[in-house]
Amino acid sequence: MSYIYPPATPYVHIAGRPERFAARRVYCVGWNYADHVREMGAEPAREPPVFFMKPSDALVPNGGEVRYPSATENLHYEVELVVAIGVVGANVDASDASKVIFGYAVGLDMTRRDLQAHAKKHGQPWALSKGFDQSAPISALHLAAAVGHPTEGGIWLNVNGEGRQDGDLSQMIWNVPEIIQHLSGFFELRPGDLVFTGTPAGVGTVERGDRLKGGIEGIDTLEITLS
Repeated sequence: MSYIYPPATPYVHIAGRPERFAARRVYCVGWNYADHVREMGAEPAREPPVFFMKPSDALVPNGGEVRYPSATENLHYEVELVVAIGVVGANVDASDASKVIFGYAVGLDMTRRDLQAHAKKHGQPWALSKGFDQSAPISALHLAAAVGHPTEGGIWLNVNGEGRQDGDLSQMIWNVPEIIQHLSGFFELRPGDLVFTGTPAGVGTVERGDRLKGGIEGIDTLEITLS
């Protein structure tokens, strides 16, 4: 006789609180910093944001070890501000976006860059390049009531102590309220949703054994090791 058990719900720690944030969906915004768009070989334009998704069980807690994924020879890091949704919201106006935000975290959008380049060349979806196991390390969530709603502040990442990314949240092409307005026009946002908001310039390759440390001013820092 066999039994089917429901999978454990992925979660994110909440800074300073014993409760955990049960993760529902992980949305991501692509190409949201002009310098990053240029380093990827395109010219930035204020067109509607590009969205893709990762599975919620791809989340990895701060300080965790991340296995180097299969089927790639060019794994990249992308440090990002992550927005956590706390209430239901559909067709949310940018002016009301703060009302649906629970808190903020630091995240890494790990990317199989060679697979993404192949997908883009052939007009294919990004799922294999973005949605693999352990592709979404994340720090603890910090309540919006405690940290406010950041519109500027340094965002950075080091690999083995060497600076790789160094930008500012104010450089986003689409800011957080605008992202929520666009995204909630396609999906009804619900408690447990996370939104990775894009990365500044400086992305690059990492190898097994590398230690990544990134942070956002006024939010938190995030560290992982590749194994």
